[in-house]
Amino acid sequence: MENLISLVNKLQRACTALGDHGEESALPTLWDSLPAIAVVGGQSSGKSSVLESVVGKDFLPRGSGIVTRRPLVLQLHRIDGDREYAEFMHLPRKRFTDFALVRKEIADETDRETGRSKQISSVPIHLSIYSPYVVNLTLIDLPGLTKVAVEGQPDSIVQDIENMVRSFIEKPNCIILAVSPANQDLATSDAIKISREVDPKGERTFGVLTKIDLMDKGTDAVDILEGRSYRLQQPWVGVVNRSQQDINKNVDMIAARRREREYFSTTPEYKHLAHRMGSEHLAKMLSKHLESVIKSRIPGLQSLITKTIAELETELNRLGKPIATDAGGKLYTIMEICRMFDGIYKEHLDGVRPGGEKIYHVFDNQFPVAIKRLQFDKQLAMENVRKLITEADGYQPHLIAPEQGYRRLIESCLVSIRGPAEAAVDAVHAILKELVHKAINETHELKQFPTLRVEVGNAAFESLDRMRDESKKNTLKLVDMETSYLTVDFFRKLPQDVEKGGNPSHSIFDRYNDSYLRRIGTTVLAYVNMVCSTLRNSIPKSIVYCQVREAKRSLLDHFFTELGAREIKQLSKLLDEDPAVMERRTNLAKRLELYRSAQAEIDAVAWSK
Repeated sequence: MENLISLVNKLQRACTALGDHGEESALPTLWDSLPAIAVVGGQSSGKSSVLESVVGKDFLPRGSGIVTRRPLVLQLHRIDGDREYAEFMHLPRKRFTDFALVRKEIADETDRETGRSKQISSVPIHLSIYSPYVVNLTLIDLPGLTKVAVEGQPDSIVQDIENMVRSFIEKPNCIILAVSPANQDLATSDAIKISREVDPKGERTFGVLTKIDLMDKGTDAVDILEGRSYRLQQPWVGVVNRSQQDINKNVDMIAARRREREYFSTTPEYKHLAHRMGSEHLAKMLSKHLESVIKSRIPGLQSLITKTIAELETELNRLGKPIATDAGGKLYTIMEICRMFDGIYKEHLDGVRPGGEKIYHVFDNQFPVAIKRLQFDKQLAMENVRKLITEADGYQPHLIAPEQGYRRLIESCLVSIRGPAEAAVDAVHAILKELVHKAINETHELKQFPTLRVEVGNAAFESLDRMRDESKKNTLKLVDMETSYLTVDFFRKLPQDVEKGGNPSHSIFDRYNDSYLRRIGTTVLAYVNMVCSTLRNSIPKSIVYCQVREAKRSLLDHFFTELGAREIKQLSKLLDEDPAVMERRTNLAKRLELYRSAQAEIDAVAWSK
């Protein structure tokens, strides 16, 4: 089972390296799900001495006030041989064999994170100790709970420390090691008070009673150690730490442990409890319990890891692939993104996505309605017909038919169709631009690169503007063609009327009577309606050919041509991804690697059982 603790140690170090050490995150953190033992106690409760006794080394900073200002993740590794050494995660290639230097490095690393302002930080320090005299165990040493701020600390420090301690011990996977001094009333113990609040049934709390040897004469801690004063699901353990005099005299841990064993075995009140007292027993008991908790949590860890891997992969897909570093790779990336945009744009036009149907609405509704609204009746009013017919004769009357008059009347009517034709071109242009906006927003890869997004949009709009101008030119040509050459068959099929042709026996004034002019107006209107019917079919064809078809075929052609001439610096500017997105992708990729590694290792452990 020892490899279970080693596995959790490895995962905890990896989590800290990624900045995933129990703080709030958008994704579930592996750290929160890993079983751990948090050491909780008030200042001067003997918490540091307990840890040093478990390790068998002097390695923790000492002093007045708040000495522990960052969580210390202490990982103990039992090894063969007689060498003992320590390693910090932030100094991966340096081994410490002098534990006085370990103490100094803990203090220095704390100051590097918090400064010398006596502030606290939730970023943990990772310390691994390798020794043949320890059991496999992981403990998290938390700042000591305090009731008052000392000089140089803000008034909020008391609450800040409590909040940090709670953030660790509230987690259901946290085993609480509550350290309380025996020479103080247990009812006032900071460790018991906060442990009771987060673990009211005492199911995951171990009670450690320190300073038993310093109790007043005539008193003992038997009621507490036997669970009568305050019952926990786990047994209480008493320890006897080194005195300050022992520390000053550099009494080594081996001697201190021997004296601790002697104290419990020779003191009448504690003889019957001696087999489960002392720091050595505490370490073995915690190691065994931690192993069993880890084993029970493996199915839940596997489930969390599988779920988180899926979430991380989804998020990475959403953020897109990392940017290539060479010019060819950058150009390929840009071209691929543009093709994706172009494909989505075509889908809108072809009906796979919504929006293209608006163009048909222009041809089937807006354009015909606009033509119907043309006021040909004003052009063909009696006075206007009379005026144009008369003017067309010049200084002499027409001999057979008022042909120039007809032509001028028809031309004056057909010219007005230019307005609806231009409006149809502009309406389709507006729809095509709207679809560019939609396609850009729906091209996920463009969201990754704001500058490329803008340039693609501008290039598409410039192309559409050119297509609109060409379409307008060709569409208006269709109208102009109708005015430049009239359909002769239409007039040949009209019934011949001698009076309309002009009888020489009538005076010129008789030929311009109201009935005669009314017939001219009716004939011109019939011809104009015939032309309108033709243009209702031909103008949409022209617009589709010049705008819609070209938009599908060559929307970004000019942009692609221009891209080929750009240098790597210019290409890099197009791929100016938000630094926050780049950082997030990197962090997610590292976290995904952690979770995949954890999945493989936990699965291997699970199968081996």
